[in-house]
Amino acid sequence: MRIDFDPETMAGNSFYKLLTSVVVPRPIAWVSTVSADGTANLAPHSFFTVASVAPPIVQFTSVGRKDSLRNAEDTGEFVVSLAPEGLFEQVNATGTDFPHGVSEFEAVGVAQEPSARVKPPRVAGSPVALECVVHGTAGFGNSTVVFGRVVHAAIDDAVMVDGHAEISRLRPLSRLGKDEWGTVGEVREIARIRYADWEGERPAEA
Repeated sequence: MRIDFDPETMAGNSFYKLLTSVVVPRPIAWVSTVSADGTANLAPHSFFTVASVAPPIVQFTSVGRKDSLRNAEDTGEFVVSLAPEGLFEQVNATGTDFPHGVSEFEAVGVAQEPSARVKPPRVAGSPVALECVVHGTAGFGNSTVVFGRVVHAAIDDAVMVDGHAEISRLRPLSRLGKDEWGTVGEVREIARIRYADWEGERPAEA
């Protein structure tokens, strides 16, 4: 038996809470930006994914007009650092609603390093940084999706095995529902089946 939910009849952010409890786990974009006056900002965004491979574009969503969005719009640049398990408390702390103009890097004590191609700094303790220029934005109600073209990727060689970033070494955090976070548990591996190798029943050809 299922329970039915109608987003049009649910009050406040009830449906938002429901969505974030079932669309799980969500990878975290730890987004760094720089304001027009030069203040570095850092915030976690769990509405994050790859949007395109060629060109390489990633996307994150700002729910409301937060500093990450304002700065990306004003300067045209941002960096996505991977949110690693070892920096769990710092990732969470950078989600605090600090007043505009306060640098989360300084307030939380997150070490930073210069980026190679863009002005916003990278998180020094993160094994992965994707340096991006804004490709465009799309607004949906109170949310804005920011698309960024990746112009440079910097990955710690300690997480690389045969040219591949190993999940067991990356140890990324993910967001779940409520105040819950996820870590990497059991990893299962299986190859995608080519149709030429399909052994099941095949549909009749027209």
